[in-house]
Amino acid sequence: MSQVAVIGAGIAGLVAARVLADVYDGVTILERESIPPHPEFRKGVAQGRHPHALLGRGHNVLEELFPGLIAELVSNGAVAGDISADSIWFDQGYYLASGPSDLRGILLSRPMLEHYVRQRVLALKGVRLLERSLVQGLVSNETSDRVLGVRLTAPAHQASKQIAADLVVDASGRHSRSPGWLVAMGYTNQQSEIIRVDLGYMTRLFRRLPQQLGGKRGVLITAQAPNWRFGVALAIEDDRWIITLGGYFGDAPPANERSFLEFARTLATPEIADLLLAAEPQSPFASFRFAASRRCRYERMDRFPANYLVFGDALCSFTPVYGQGITVAGLQGLALRNCLADGSRRLALRFFTEASSAIDAPWRIAAGSDSRHPRLAYRRTYGDRLLDWYVGKVHRAAAVDIEVAHAFLRVANLLGPPSLLFSPSIFVKVLRAHL
Repeated sequence: MSQVAVIGAGIAGLVAARVLADVYDGVTILERESIPPHPEFRKGVAQGRHPHALLGRGHNVLEELFPGLIAELVSNGAVAGDISADSIWFDQGYYLASGPSDLRGILLSRPMLEHYVRQRVLALKGVRLLERSLVQGLVSNETSDRVLGVRLTAPAHQASKQIAADLVVDASGRHSRSPGWLVAMGYTNQQSEIIRVDLGYMTRLFRRLPQQLGGKRGVLITAQAPNWRFGVALAIEDDRWIITLGGYFGDAPPANERSFLEFARTLATPEIADLLLAAEPQSPFASFRFAASRRCRYERMDRFPANYLVFGDALCSFTPVYGQGITVAGLQGLALRNCLADGSRRLALRFFTEASSAIDAPWRIAAGSDSRHPRLAYRRTYGDRLLDWYVGKVHRAAAVDIEVAHAFLRVANLLGPPSLLFSPSIFVKVLRAHL
């Protein structure tokens, strides 16, 4: 019987397990923590207490992989809505025009999303979850050209053991040990791209009333000059707001009500500060630091061990404020499904190449937005500056033209390629607004 070991029971690991269960007889998910029986924050998911976005493309991908999931989430409290009409977007000095669209999305906490996805995955034939199982390393053959399984410590048994597998998938997140494991096996020609941003932010939950924020279900205020601070308030299950404030290079508010409100007042627009004046707290403050975005370019390696894949944030970890991680994990799931349909020969390099295509657009979007910060501007080429100039004009046009606003939102939600903003109809509208 063919067996797979998936390292990590987060969203990426669950998506990988879902796809692999269609092909392999058995899928074992190895998780270092204990999994709570209900939607709860987990210590090992550091960002679990902070906002998570299920972008429009992610909404569609998860529904494709788990038919009926979106309706199940909404019936259990997730907030469904129109990404354009039900949200306030303020970016590069302009409010995006808002109106009815076909851009559907849902808002919910990370623990809730992970819980219901996990239930779907564990209900699949042949899938099992081993909790409190810490993977210590890979098991390979004598030539290190093939992975044969994993070596782990299972605290419940107080003993080390090995699990044999026909395929091992590392979905352990941004702190993945794959780079070191590969070096130990002799694969030293690894390449990666790193963008250091040192983001800092603070999050708190508040009670939500229907009339707050003018009935809208979310507001996003992006970082911009002069202070490069950002804020987001999203409606989530159980009639709550999840509100986050932060900035680059560790610029985040202290964990007290007065400082949190004062920080909100320094944002480019007043919606979040006004919301905080009347909002009732429902949780302690939670802080988070994110040092750098990292993209491992395994597709550029001339060789890679057989029977081993790196997946999700372990493959590419994005700046969290753009909400791309869950959606890109779903896109990697589709890439893996396509590759498996053509068999297992050279699976790793075929998967990394196809996954790279799915990663390219969100990576450029995040890197381009981050590089607008003056302390990160050294990364910008002439082409980057020209593109940034044009995107600024897109925002100006999007403030007055709903078609441009919806085109921008389609790109931001990974529902369309960045080239959509250069289509003739959009280009003419942008030019007209500029003139």
